[in-house]
Amino acid sequence: MVIRLKNKNGEKIVVGMSGGVDSSVAGALLKQKGYDVIGVTFKTWPKTECGTSFGRACCNLEAVTRARAVCEKLGIPYYVFDLSKEFKKEVIDYFSSQYLKGLTPNPCVLCNEKIKFGHLIRKARSFGAKRIATGHFAMVCPDKKAKRFILKEGKDKAKDQSYFLFSLSQAQLKDAVFPLGDITKSKARIIAKKLGLVTFNTVSSQDICFIRDLDYAEYIKKETGLEIRPGEITDASGKVMGRHKGLIHYTIGQRRGLGIAHSEPLYVTGLDAENNRVIVGIKNDLKKKRILVEKLNWISVDGITKPLKVSVKIRYGHKKAKALITKTGADTVSVDFEEPQEAPTPGQAAVFYHKDAVVGGGWIREIKS
Repeated sequence: MVIRLKNKNGEKIVVGMSGGVDSSVAGALLKQKGYDVIGVTFKTWPKTECGTSFGRACCNLEAVTRARAVCEKLGIPYYVFDLSKEFKKEVIDYFSSQYLKGLTPNPCVLCNEKIKFGHLIRKARSFGAKRIATGHFAMVCPDKKAKRFILKEGKDKAKDQSYFLFSLSQAQLKDAVFPLGDITKSKARIIAKKLGLVTFNTVSSQDICFIRDLDYAEYIKKETGLEIRPGEITDASGKVMGRHKGLIHYTIGQRRGLGIAHSEPLYVTGLDAENNRVIVGIKNDLKKKRILVEKLNWISVDGITKPLKVSVKIRYGHKKAKALITKTGADTVSVDFEEPQEAPTPGQAAVFYHKDAVVGGGWIREIKS
């Protein structure tokens, strides 16, 4: 097993502890390499919900208890900080507002950028630490020639999380350490079990960690207190096909819950927030060749001036697709795929790769064709 960590002889480092196996092993590996490790958990749940327990829950009371036990086992100090107000403002409110605009958000990316790598580094500085570590399956390495820090895929391609980290700044990558980048998830569990860590068999967090039953619409209604307006379901030509119960109940690619009898299965192909319409079509209508991406963050390069061939992921589970990205504005690029891709979705992240390195990425604003 190769771990790209150097012996540090007491260098302080703060590890974000989620109460899961990945962050636990990250802390353990750093301790083995001689770092002076400090464990930190951010409580992102309000007091009324801090005892919530379900499989995807992250950083709740149970997770804090597990993280504390791991730190005691490793012999490292452990601290819990309440960031529930910041989490609501920067992640939950973003999640709700995007859905209300007819977009499909990815709150995990914002949580990494704003919470885990935003507030965590500030807490690390207060402890006298220069760097932070997390249990992400990814790698970061300096490119001396380009004078940049490069984000790369982790060794375990099935668990690689570079997609969720694309929005990190150069300053954040400079301070980041990913101890699990060079090992697999199964190896991490083996290490945790050998060390006697209580997290060795914890369930991996998936989907949206702060919604208990994955009923996004009910959660948004509860959070915002807004009345959700029903409207028309139409085809691409504007022909009315039925009625919908509110845009927040739908996302592109969705098939279930439309309640429309048709000769072929129908899918949601678009959400028209301006006219409060859900647009539907057949499966082939989901395939698109061009998208517009905005709010760009560049990692391996400092922007582009001419078209660049890359591979692109338009969602976490999406297989990278070859494409040409072309600058169309100060903060936008068009992405032209070699082959049509199924269900690119406004609000989701589009991340650009060259081999295993993240070139950059942004947010899908519009489906062009």
